[in-house]
Amino acid sequence: MMNRRCFPVSACCDLSWCALMLGWFFSASAVADVRLPNIFSDHMVLQRDQPLKIWGQADADEEVQVRIGQQQHTTVADAEGNWTVTLQPLTLGDPLTLQVRGKNTITLDDILVGEVWVCSGQSNMAWTVGRSQDVELEVLAANYPNVRTINFPRVGRQQPVWSHEDCGWIKCSPETVREFSAVGYFFGRQLHQSLNVPIGLINNSWGGAAAEAFLPVEALQDAPELFGPLLKRWEALAATSAELRERDDLTDNQQEELKAINTRLAGQQRPANIYHGVLASHRGYGIRGAIWYQGESNAGRAYQYRELFPRLISHWRNVWGQGDFPFYWVQLADFRSEASEPGESSWAELREAQTMVLDRLPNTGQAVIIDRGEARDIHPRDKYTVGRRLARIALARDYGFDLHFQSPRYQSMERDGKRLILSFDHVGDGWRAFDVPEPVGFSIAGEDRQFHWAMAKILPDRRIAVSSQLVPDPVAVRYGWAENPVVNLYNQHDLPLTPFRTDDWPGITQDER
Repeated sequence: MMNRRCFPVSACCDLSWCALMLGWFFSASAVADVRLPNIFSDHMVLQRDQPLKIWGQADADEEVQVRIGQQQHTTVADAEGNWTVTLQPLTLGDPLTLQVRGKNTITLDDILVGEVWVCSGQSNMAWTVGRSQDVELEVLAANYPNVRTINFPRVGRQQPVWSHEDCGWIKCSPETVREFSAVGYFFGRQLHQSLNVPIGLINNSWGGAAAEAFLPVEALQDAPELFGPLLKRWEALAATSAELRERDDLTDNQQEELKAINTRLAGQQRPANIYHGVLASHRGYGIRGAIWYQGESNAGRAYQYRELFPRLISHWRNVWGQGDFPFYWVQLADFRSEASEPGESSWAELREAQTMVLDRLPNTGQAVIIDRGEARDIHPRDKYTVGRRLARIALARDYGFDLHFQSPRYQSMERDGKRLILSFDHVGDGWRAFDVPEPVGFSIAGEDRQFHWAMAKILPDRRIAVSSQLVPDPVAVRYGWAENPVVNLYNQHDLPLTPFRTDDWPGITQDER
């Protein structure tokens, strides 16, 4: 009997090593051994109470047996050597052993059944516990052996990568927690403490990633008016690379140019690179849902994000094959210098695009963190609050806890003389203005579309009246409409008011593609 063992997660960081291992793996694929992708390893967590797909490779027509607990399943590999079985739903209990037997045997031990979530996005999701706020105290307290994590290496490919052989699941401990996503960890820890069940966290985030890298090219090609220019730019870059690689007389400068182009082509901005290079190895693994923190790299194309982001969610749901699973994201935090006067903002437009998806797709949720950013750092250190606000959504929506989990949102507006009266959803038990008694962060405009700072007053019925002496005939209001707005409104459950605007006037990113 052969036990499969995995290298520690820290070994995943060397891309050249990963590439070497992948090359060896595929060159050795003619060997008869039954194989599993790395999402299946010792210490993994399997999603409870739902059918689960287990898959792998073997020789064509080879019989494969899969055993776990009291279940045994038998299948035959297809002509390409691929095989799949579906486990009957598992329930909480003692650790299990998974055995896969063909011409050889793989045994995976210490398998738990619980709740599994994907943690995805760019650098603010990739940001580790070891670089976060109060890291020393957090590390000291990280004794949660029933919280399990797996970090996927950052491999950009245009064709699916079946497995990353040097990565596997690890138990959460003071020795291991530093290298995991801080948002993911604080989210998962809160679920573990509240539910008292094992938690599995799959981290496939990549710093600097564009949202289109998490989608296949085919998911963008049916909207050429929106995504055509983007795809053509990457096609042109690939063509330039191919042209230069065919030449044997490149100057030093041209060689450097080729190297830079190929780095971009293998990176986290190119459409489909993360979808194939990272996600392909674990799409279909049983999960409860996904949390997402991304948008900074797409802020210059915020109007495009209105369509791109819901496409991403819908496509993931389709390929995972688990219906409309929960998908919760973090709205962009405040960043850069505070504006002295109201104006346009690409980050505000991106936040608006994120919020719009709540009304477009079912089973979605948004954690608003307009109060938790840092002006001089795109990576705010307070990931604890972020993870807990995401956990609020999951605990209320998916696990039945009686919690207020939605930030207040603008609902409607009416004119009252020189004032505009705003109504809101999800105010709960009422408003709380932080630091000063008056609401701040509102601006108001007339038909000239020139915004001015406004006075705001909380009315007894929880509506808010907004006005300015500079705007006698107001038609539009904005709140928190800036990269780094000064805002102070929360409901009584410490959830900040979602930034919004009542107008739909063209912004600064509408024509960016």
